[in-house]
Amino acid sequence: MRPLLFLLTLGTCLHAAPYILLIVADDQRPDTIHALGNAVIDTPSLDRLVAGGTSFSRAYAGYPICHVSRAQILTGNPAFQALPKYPGGAIDPSLATLGGTLQKAGYQTCYTGKWHNDGHPQQRGYTTTSGLYSSGGGKGVTQPDLDDRGRPLTGYRGWTFKDENNQAELGKGVGLQPDNSRHIANGAIHALQTAPLGRPLFLHVNFAFPHDPRQWPTGMKDRYAAAKIPLPANFAPQHPFDHGNIDGRDELLLPKPRIPNDIRAELALYYAMITDLDAQLGRILAALPEPEDTIIIFTSDQGLALGSHGLLGKQNEYEHSIRSPLIICGPGLPKNERTAALANLNDLFPTLCDLIGIAIPPTVQSKSLAPLLRHQTNRVHEFVTGVYTDTQRMICDERWKFVIYPKAHREQLFDFGDVCRAIRTCNPAQHQSFRPSHLAAPRYGGPGHPSSASDRVCSDSLAGSV
Repeated sequence: MRPLLFLLTLGTCLHAAPYILLIVADDQRPDTIHALGNAVIDTPSLDRLVAGGTSFSRAYAGYPICHVSRAQILTGNPAFQALPKYPGGAIDPSLATLGGTLQKAGYQTCYTGKWHNDGHPQQRGYTTTSGLYSSGGGKGVTQPDLDDRGRPLTGYRGWTFKDENNQAELGKGVGLQPDNSRHIANGAIHALQTAPLGRPLFLHVNFAFPHDPRQWPTGMKDRYAAAKIPLPANFAPQHPFDHGNIDGRDELLLPKPRIPNDIRAELALYYAMITDLDAQLGRILAALPEPEDTIIIFTSDQGLALGSHGLLGKQNEYEHSIRSPLIICGPGLPKNERTAALANLNDLFPTLCDLIGIAIPPTVQSKSLAPLLRHQTNRVHEFVTGVYTDTQRMICDERWKFVIYPKAHREQLFDFGDVCRAIRTCNPAQHQSFRPSHLAAPRYGGPGHPSSASDRVCSDSLAGSV
């Protein structure tokens, strides 16, 4: 046990201060961890975390797009509270931040990897950065317009790594390069090796993999044979209606209708990027001074479709996109446990406060998962919600999921019963009897974002899965 004692500024008791390691992947589906049921992918480091902690099978991103989801994690608030002027807006400056709260509690706070919110991490409560990866800095550097398969490179244009003075490190390339995860891991390891003595460390590591533009990491080319990759069980050549992002940037990365071999090839590359991320995670875990006394959380900002329901991107309310993998490990916490309890990514802020014994800031609107981890309850949320722009609204509980598409005038009702299925409905009145009371009239939109659809709706049956 680390001998360090520190005085929590929000209390009067002395506590041993655990290191905190929060790792966030980018667009990693919840079904991409070997120990949690994916027999194809190799993820030994994540498997180790699964064995050493609690895995959540129903952790929801809330708003499945990178910068919004990350703002929710940073503030412990839902999308329209964290970013009141979204799209394109800044984090509400009146909100407490995770980094700032832990810094006030005596932590050295370090941010590593992808920064996709306004400003700079040091404006959001982080005392240092190491291996920072953010937009800008690549001006004047020519980037290829096509990848090695002749497809347009539309993601991470002009992004660069930054040094401690926020100057671009052009030697590491511009855009999303094959060694991106290794550079981020190097930054995290440097932070661990140079952390000041006498203070606990909060290290927030944000990978950019396996987001597109997808490419083979160094040493991983053809790591997975595309022909051996199974298609998602809910693969479809195309989505049956415009869900609000049918022609979005990442929906155009592959031709429509979707071709099975194209999806298999994309999944093979996607899996290789995750396996590389897993290897870099292993390097970070090996560098922890006292891993058994460290709170470790792994998650992703959201999932991804990659052929499920005929979609490629994450901007939808289906489980493969709105859910994230979530594993929580720490001293005194259960090991090798699985839970289907509902959780939100913005719950991580109050959960960490609870685990180290400090007060949760009053601006935080989410709930601590600590009582669930400590077996004090088996449920924290009765229901959770999801949203994307003004085109999608979702609410679900342990049994049902209801999705409204206000602009498409569609509804979907999903049953999480013994066999997960979609129920075809041609009139909302036909499925009123299926809805628990909190599903009857979901109202959780933001300014300018409708909270419910009209009665002119008819949903499509999407057999097999949500």
